[in-house]
Amino acid sequence: MTGSRSVVHLSATDNEGGSGRSAYRIHDGLRGLGWRSRMLVGTKVTRDPDVDTVYGGSRAVKWAGYLIDRATRNVGLAYQWQPWSGRLRCHPWLGEADVIQLFNLHGGYFPIRLLPSMSRHAPLVWRLSDMWPMTGHCVYSGTCERWKSGCGACPIPRDYVELGIDTSAFLWRQKERLYAKCDITVVAPSSWTEKLARESPLLGRFPVCRIPNGLDTQIFRPVPREVACEILHYDPSIKRILFVAHGLDDNPRKGGSCLMEALKHMGALPGTELLLAGVGGESWERAGLPIRVRHAGYITDDRLMAALYSCADLIVVPSSVENLPNTLLEAMACGLPAVAFDTGGMADAVRDGVTGHLVRSGDTAALASAIRQLLAVNGEQRARMRDESRRLIEREFSSEIQAERFATLYGEIIGRRGKGRA
Repeated sequence: MTGSRSVVHLSATDNEGGSGRSAYRIHDGLRGLGWRSRMLVGTKVTRDPDVDTVYGGSRAVKWAGYLIDRATRNVGLAYQWQPWSGRLRCHPWLGEADVIQLFNLHGGYFPIRLLPSMSRHAPLVWRLSDMWPMTGHCVYSGTCERWKSGCGACPIPRDYVELGIDTSAFLWRQKERLYAKCDITVVAPSSWTEKLARESPLLGRFPVCRIPNGLDTQIFRPVPREVACEILHYDPSIKRILFVAHGLDDNPRKGGSCLMEALKHMGALPGTELLLAGVGGESWERAGLPIRVRHAGYITDDRLMAALYSCADLIVVPSSVENLPNTLLEAMACGLPAVAFDTGGMADAVRDGVTGHLVRSGDTAALASAIRQLLAVNGEQRARMRDESRRLIEREFSSEIQAERFATLYGEIIGRRGKGRA
């Protein structure tokens, strides 16, 4: 039945970064169900023939787009136009689409003014990766709630997406006008983003549902510790605290400084090391931590990442604000319990005392205590937490379940659109 159905995904990348990896997993899962799934992206990192760039592959055009993006941000007019706007609007894949799925539209690859023309092609499903669709410019608003009343007088104009001039009120009103011309269904991957979307004056007018992130549980699965450590040449007798972030340095939202402070609270930890995965890490070496620091680097291979998770004893996610990160779910799929600040969508996966521990956001002493508790649990309790973590992912966060939920949603939307045009 779905063989003739077509979906096109608009994403900044096709398998890089949290949102890009989520987009590609949905794309690949839908192909497995018989959908004709294709992606239009700002940056292509795979060799998938069902992925095309929005700019058509020309380096000169892409470079021109980069310069335009920088210039327009400097004057407070982010994401208004790109030289490939006409190509994107008339792309043949969009003309064949029954549904167009949106992911991160920020990143300089998608002119926001094209949304109504996208919606004329097919109904839009917007899968939220952050708060940008409901704010004037920022991806996470922190304590600011101006996004509920039109933005303006922005307290964080230099936060990504940075603005040279505070035009957040203008950009918020522009989204309001553009969205009013669109047929949008909002998909939130966490209970936190679902709540925000329903509260948003921009998105709350549309249907909102929750479909959690999914991952391949055959790739992300527990690997025997001795085997995993042999793959990575690690000592299996050493306990490891894992911290993962795309950028390990100067990344306040991911909470690295909070983890550093918690480790200093804990003092010496014989037979234990901190394992870092991501780009950089020099600041951790200079921090004077009372624990050995090991750098795994930035790993793009999923199977190697599964081995890394299986070498660790727990993962720490001290983000100040977070949707529901793939790294947390991947680690839990490999049987790793977690310690996390109780922010964003963390509670959707970290069940306190069952799959890990949640602590009050910013409380580094409590973070240290929770880490110490997990390091000290006996073998039976550790095995129980590992099993509970794995079962939760299999039950609620598998890629198969995610693809089926999206396919069902698409079918309902296509049916409603068809009746509306009848």
